[in-house]
Amino acid sequence: MRLRAEKTWSQQQLALQLRVEEKGNAGFFNWERRRLVIHAAKTALAAALCWWLAQRFGLYDGYWGSISAIIVLQSNFGATISASRDRLLGTLIGALIGFSFSLFGALPWNYILAVLAAVVVCGLLGLRSSSRLAGVTITIVMLVQKAGSHWTLALDRVMEVLLGIVVALAVTTLVYPDRARLRLRDGLAQEFLLLGGFFEGILEGFRGAPAENLPRLREDVLAMLRGNNQLLEAARNEPSGGPGWREGLGTLAQFGRSLFDALVALEFSVKDSHEDGYAQQLEPALGRLAVDIRSGFHHVAGCIHGWRFDNPPGLSLEEDIAQLEARMAEVRHTGSKFSQAEILRAYAVQLHLKQIARLLRASRVETSRAIGEVQE
Repeated sequence: MRLRAEKTWSQQQLALQLRVEEKGNAGFFNWERRRLVIHAAKTALAAALCWWLAQRFGLYDGYWGSISAIIVLQSNFGATISASRDRLLGTLIGALIGFSFSLFGALPWNYILAVLAAVVVCGLLGLRSSSRLAGVTITIVMLVQKAGSHWTLALDRVMEVLLGIVVALAVTTLVYPDRARLRLRDGLAQEFLLLGGFFEGILEGFRGAPAENLPRLREDVLAMLRGNNQLLEAARNEPSGGPGWREGLGTLAQFGRSLFDALVALEFSVKDSHEDGYAQQLEPALGRLAVDIRSGFHHVAGCIHGWRFDNPPGLSLEEDIAQLEARMAEVRHTGSKFSQAEILRAYAVQLHLKQIARLLRASRVETSRAIGEVQE
């Protein structure tokens, strides 16, 4: 299959930027390691600030505030909000149930029933992530021996956790803020480039020389998909960054998963192929569609990077599909010269290529609509 090597200027610039980032990863102070150092410094700052404030407010068990700050302060703002919500709700539920069950019965039966009730309540409310925290709070309220009533202990526990959450949110917002939506945007651009690389590796197999790094390419895409899904969940907790940000990011993430599934199907369809003669008759239409799909992956990645989803000049995937269908109609009468396996493989490949091309186009068009761009 003949593949052209041309790239637009924007694609070359994007590829150059990615090469620079890859080279930077070899040094110690690359961006990921700087982010790690910043996160460590913010965590230490939040923990120390909680301890200092607890002493000023007379919370003698103020270390629980520091523990809460350390637990809820995540690498980005959206994940911190989600962790803070889970911890606060778990603590409130645990404090209320722990205090209530301490009013009747005797240990260990009232404690066992309290933990059981907390897990059930959290499950029924859809707060499974909070159930462990509720159990920890119940344990502290009912089993820790200290002066004062169980109610005082429960109230102190809630105040300490609330202090830790407030400090963690303040630190993550004011000190080198890291927005999940911005990391997700960059991650999605990388994802579409990796999908394009996976696509090219698959086509090498269709030409008779399977790419040696195809399993690694597949694993890289899967790892990026998982990471972006986590960032998407965190980004949904953040305040909107502008018109259509949430909708646009969600749309792109969904299309990324659909494209990966389509590429895996394409990979299976070209398995055991070797210089299929019937597929070679579909040139140049088949090769042109493959080249434009590859360019489409690069173009969508560039659109995500710049957050502008313009129509790519000189790239018409629907026209390529129409030409391929016309070419298949022309060579259909020659099918008796080739094996049934070759013919079926060629039909499967062209069907998957058409699906991938239309998913690529839809990812750009639907995202453009979601963020409110003027449609051409």
